[in-house]
Amino acid sequence: MKANRMRVAIIIGSTRDDRFGPTPASWIAAQARQRDDLEEDLVDLAKASLPCVLTDPPPKEVADLAPRLAAADAFVVVTPEYNHSFPASLKNAIDWYLDEWKAKPVAFVSYGGMAGGQRAVEQLRPVFAEVHAATIRETISFHNFPEQFDADGRPVDPATDTAAKAMLDQLSWWADALRNQRAKHPYGA
Repeated sequence: MKANRMRVAIIIGSTRDDRFGPTPASWIAAQARQRDDLEEDLVDLAKASLPCVLTDPPPKEVADLAPRLAAADAFVVVTPEYNHSFPASLKNAIDWYLDEWKAKPVAFVSYGGMAGGQRAVEQLRPVFAEVHAATIRETISFHNFPEQFDADGRPVDPATDTAAKAMLDQLSWWADALRNQRAKHPYGA
């Protein structure tokens, strides 16, 4: 990794069987790979297998994921909307960690029916604020998502790549600013 590149963890929030999350996550990871300022790390919560019961000390699954989240300068959370909210697996992942989120920016790629996952994103913003993460304004949402991707997993609307660039530009700006500030003055110190 180049010293000046920022590491962005792209988190697939759904753990359901036959989930759609890997499709938009792979697409946004490919968008990040095209940039000189970002290095992506695709984090699949289905593979992380975080337990639902919070214990102290945390189990191995939690300890295994912690360094990847800690190494991230920024996050892109890929979330569906389930029952007007975000998946329990995503809330569980947020709750297991604290220092890993602090003073880092979070962007969202959401998908769903008519609302495109936006209700999930709006509910995630205060959750991330509570763990001292900064959510950015730019988001990408896929309304009626099965119709929005081709057979190769790429968005059918070419303007989506432009939206991804705008979101990743904003995320990169915040990641750089917050990384520099954390280096000069550790958060909460």
